[in-house]
Amino acid sequence: MTLHSLPAQNATAGPASPGKAAPRGGRRLLRQRAGRQHHAGPLTYVLLVVMAVLSIFPLYWTMVAASTDNTRVSQTPPPFLPGPNLFSNLARAWDEAAMGKAMVNSLIVAGVIALSTVLFATLAGFAFAKLRFKGRNALLTLVIGTMLVPPQLGVVPLFMMMAELGWSQQLPAVIFPTLVSAVGVFFMRQYLSEALPDELVEAGRVDGAHSLRIFFSIVLPVARPAMAVLFMITFVHAWNDFFWPFVVLDMTNPTVPVALTQLSAGYVRDQSLIMAGALLGTLPLLAMFVVFGRQIVSGIMAGAVKG
Repeated sequence: MTLHSLPAQNATAGPASPGKAAPRGGRRLLRQRAGRQHHAGPLTYVLLVVMAVLSIFPLYWTMVAASTDNTRVSQTPPPFLPGPNLFSNLARAWDEAAMGKAMVNSLIVAGVIALSTVLFATLAGFAFAKLRFKGRNALLTLVIGTMLVPPQLGVVPLFMMMAELGWSQQLPAVIFPTLVSAVGVFFMRQYLSEALPDELVEAGRVDGAHSLRIFFSIVLPVARPAMAVLFMITFVHAWNDFFWPFVVLDMTNPTVPVALTQLSAGYVRDQSLIMAGALLGTLPLLAMFVVFGRQIVSGIMAGAVKG
């Protein structure tokens, strides 16, 4: 074998071993391939624009309907441009539905439920994913089985329980039955099973850390992306929940969905007023997505990348 043949053989060799540097030409080829993989064609952008328009259109139509009067909304074809009555309709909806108190109540309810669900679901998910104890699989099966039970079946006994506790028509009656969800436990269990290596847990055991110390020092940093997603999903669900708050609360202490029913209580429904109330109830969620959306997306992407 001659010395002149070595560069040619190195150029055509397979991937470099982990302890050796890859050839310069191989690194350039890998960068070119990576660039081609992330390049999007015109059809991709067309589909993204179409999906964005379809996603934004319901919100736009709500704003259009809230800015006109009831007669104009009922016409055929309906209006597709905003009218001049947006702020007056918003002010009417704010006063007639007591939206100020309703938004404060919804913020308290949704915030407490989201925080407690994230904490308890992460604790239970860590236990089911990484701790070994007797009956673990049976308990996990029981938790998953509760997802198959319709929540309407428990309304009567749950309402009787809240009345016995003296929480009827109060916010704790909405908060305490939903402090944790089986969906959240299963979601965190699946995430931690894949994202949390067993070696990290064992290393904490070797250093003398107990389960709670391992949870707060090791599990929480790893689970942060999934916790952000679970918080957002739970907050939106609790904010939009109507059935149970409508059963256990009244118009003197409502959440936003319960307060909106007051706008449609008349014989002739004012659709523009109802849409104005719905727009008011949607604005806090939009503000949350604007403020925290980038952190949540970056957290999801950070959790999806494995080094």
